[in-house]
Amino acid sequence: MLTTVAAGRVFDFSHAVGRGALSGMGFRMAVSLALGEGDTLYAVNRGWEQVQNVPNNKTQLGTRVGKFTIGPVPGDEEVVCDFSKPGDGPGELIWPAGIALDSQENVYVTDEWLNRVSVFDKDGNFLRHWGSTGTDDGELNGPSGIAIDPKDVLYIVDSRNHRVQKFTKEGLFLSTWGSLGSGEGQFNAPWGITLDQQGHVYVADHKNHRVQKFTADGKFVMQFGSYGTGKRQLNRPSGVAVDPDGDVYVCDWANHRVQVFGPDGKIVTSLVGDAQELSKWAKMALETNPGAMKRRREVRNFEQEWRFAFPTAAVFDAHYGRLIVCDTQRNRLQIYNKLKDYQPAARTI
Repeated sequence: MLTTVAAGRVFDFSHAVGRGALSGMGFRMAVSLALGEGDTLYAVNRGWEQVQNVPNNKTQLGTRVGKFTIGPVPGDEEVVCDFSKPGDGPGELIWPAGIALDSQENVYVTDEWLNRVSVFDKDGNFLRHWGSTGTDDGELNGPSGIAIDPKDVLYIVDSRNHRVQKFTKEGLFLSTWGSLGSGEGQFNAPWGITLDQQGHVYVADHKNHRVQKFTADGKFVMQFGSYGTGKRQLNRPSGVAVDPDGDVYVCDWANHRVQVFGPDGKIVTSLVGDAQELSKWAKMALETNPGAMKRRREVRNFEQEWRFAFPTAAVFDAHYGRLIVCDTQRNRLQIYNKLKDYQPAARTI
């Protein structure tokens, strides 16, 4: 179903962007997204490890940050640049997780392995990194999701410490909340995070199978979801986004879908992926391989290919009124337009 009408909302599938690629025109296990100025989008790619013949020699392929422009119509996407590479040196990444931009469009990337935040300018030039491993205030253990408010205050999900920490953009500790547990304001391996226009904080509480909403200083407001596969239920949520209407989009990671909740916490609908057409870059790659094109013509049903596979992150692009979903194991993005003036087609006999 390419157009989903539910609870007074309309989500119209637009197109897919990307393909599996080590660099350039695609993604390699992209796990987080950030919107820049204009049509700019940044994506964190985790890549994978490849074991070489030499003992203890592993090469991590595809780990990088990609910068793209994605216009409002299908096919209007271009690669700007890739930056960073695998490693533990300055400007390098091993297990990148979250990405966010400050008011100058400097790029902040968390690293779950190195327990630090690396900072780049918008052209990908390395500026600095900060962070140390531990459990005390200001220390990190598995930092994942990151969000930045209009005053350049950083909110970082300190996943293995089961808390959220606030920092200045220079890495100075400000405050923290959360502990291991399942009660209000507690977490179990939280991961994604976002802020709404009122400054509320939403955290994907991964192993508690819910999203929690807080004030900017960490006071519990409400939660979305519970464990399961049905409506309003979640299984290991990984990412969360909020649009200007207050609708909440949750990447229901292990259920392979995006659950949409209203501001009141009531379920609106589920999006399961609708990429019935290959992306521009995927078509370009396929056209260079006649054998692969022949094999595709022998496939009876492509429905499995259309669907999400472990979607990990999402952002809502308010300028175009569209939801961009990081379809992680498909190495692509899927884009839905949220339509305001939708007129249903007249029924015919």
